[in-house]
Amino acid sequence: MSLQSFDDPAGGADHPARLAQLRARLAADGLDGFIVPRADAHQGEYVADADARLAWLTGFTGSAGFAIVTPDRAGVFIDGRYRVQVKAQVDPAHFTPVPWPDTKPSDWLREALPAGGRLGFDPWLHTRQEIETLEKALADSGIGLIAADRNPLDAIWADRPAPPVGCARAHDDAIAGETSAEKRARLAARLRKEGQAAALLTLPDSISWLLNIRGSDVPKNPVVQSFAVLSDDGHVALFADPAKFDDALRARLGNEVAILHPDGLSPALLDLEGPVRIDPATAPEAAFRLLESANTQIARAADPAILPKARKNAAELDGMRAAHERDGVAMVRLLAWLDAQDPAGLTEIDVVEKLESLRLEAGIIDTSFDTICGAGPNAALPHYRVTRATNRRLAQGEVLLIDSGGQYPDGTTDITRTVPLGDPLPDAAGPYTAVLRGMIALSRARFPAGVAGAHLDALARQHLWARGLDYDHGTGHGVGAALCVHEGPVRISRVSTLPLESGMILSNEPGYYREGAFGIRIENLIAIVETEAEPGRAMLGFETLTLCPIDRRLIDIAALSRDEVEWLDAYHARVRDTLSPHLDDATRSWLDQATRPLDVSRIREKC
Repeated sequence: MSLQSFDDPAGGADHPARLAQLRARLAADGLDGFIVPRADAHQGEYVADADARLAWLTGFTGSAGFAIVTPDRAGVFIDGRYRVQVKAQVDPAHFTPVPWPDTKPSDWLREALPAGGRLGFDPWLHTRQEIETLEKALADSGIGLIAADRNPLDAIWADRPAPPVGCARAHDDAIAGETSAEKRARLAARLRKEGQAAALLTLPDSISWLLNIRGSDVPKNPVVQSFAVLSDDGHVALFADPAKFDDALRARLGNEVAILHPDGLSPALLDLEGPVRIDPATAPEAAFRLLESANTQIARAADPAILPKARKNAAELDGMRAAHERDGVAMVRLLAWLDAQDPAGLTEIDVVEKLESLRLEAGIIDTSFDTICGAGPNAALPHYRVTRATNRRLAQGEVLLIDSGGQYPDGTTDITRTVPLGDPLPDAAGPYTAVLRGMIALSRARFPAGVAGAHLDALARQHLWARGLDYDHGTGHGVGAALCVHEGPVRISRVSTLPLESGMILSNEPGYYREGAFGIRIENLIAIVETEAEPGRAMLGFETLTLCPIDRRLIDIAALSRDEVEWLDAYHARVRDTLSPHLDDATRSWLDQATRPLDVSRIREKC
């Protein structure tokens, strides 16, 4: 059985009928509209079936977005990654795609609702920051935001699945590089220093990192769905279904971690002594309201685990390096196999299943996200997810984009490679080379301490911009160590102002997408490391973790600089030297060819 389902999770449903039911329910509740986010109470990227409200209502299955439903409009708000996908998934007669953030929800609502309109929302599914931002934007509109006592969509979802109860497991302290007791003591000391009695943790990856546990509640993200209260003495009240924990794990957690049923969270918040640290960017609006109703002093501050988790220690970095070596072997085996096939004999699903089988042999627990495997025009969908309905047969002269990753016991991987099928597509060579040059520029970057992702983002886009091209997604996201493949808060994007620090791991993935034709993305994971600098100045750079050849058949070698050629040749030599001992003779021979040096005689000398 495949780890990835190829069924359309929203396929075949009567979404217009569901929309009509929701509108009737809103009228009965005295609401003029309702926000349906693609989120659960933990703001996770992957949601359990019980929390897939946006897909259930609209048919849209992307990993980000939301809908706003009024009596005569139903807007599905999506960013640039999903503007093609949404057209294929929602019924245009009933749902209207809305480009976001180009169109602000507040501007859309001012047209959709009259003054005095009552817009409902579920306070467990939106952060305090989200609600405050929307309230401010609607301040002079006469539109009121109403926190619903019960989500009206849940009231009409008759066959809504039960919440997940996946088994929790211990995460080895040697791989974590620090015991849970040490982490709890470190964070508790920070609470005491800042005069805070406790902190509410709502992000499952923060909680799983803090307690050195992993889970299986949602696919791809090995976290335990839970809430936690960390006290200033290091004790933790963990609100999670007790059925997830066996006796051995309970004993490992010890007496300083109490496992309590999730139903106990609200009463516990009402009883907390303040000041309570709570993150307005990640914690539910409902949690703030509970604390405020008890007149508990609130300390608005970032989740105390979020930055320590992002700064990987030496053991975590070693685990990530080891995982990437095994993952590189799986990827090389896939690419060698793919080159030996007649493309016409394969479909996208065939490639996904082959890669999954190779990663299982390499030791994955799960994939780190649903594999994006798009051929031809499907590759132009940045977050395309193949289903049996969309499964495309590969064809000569097309481009195949494969974005995939694995969850290993000691690390998380995420890699994208774009390969031509047969003779290279002439129109793709220029954009492919521009994408590659941007990826190399970021890989080679050195920068002083204090620089943020927004400062570096243009390095990856510069050669695309020079051709009048761009891409509508960030250049890089944070990556967890045997945790979530998309990890906050660090990013490489135009809007990320968080300073980059040693030990953080990011993706480096510029791309280009031509709707209806092809898509290109090249992605490696990179770790921030200290580099040489003059005395008194701290400088940082990147170590590339991913080990896999970058296809050379679409490269316009004449457009590269000598420095770029030297970087690529050195990277390929490292890939070859590291992976060759783990390969059979035929695959090793393929790798030798795929990593041979570029022909520098074809480089145009540049002034």
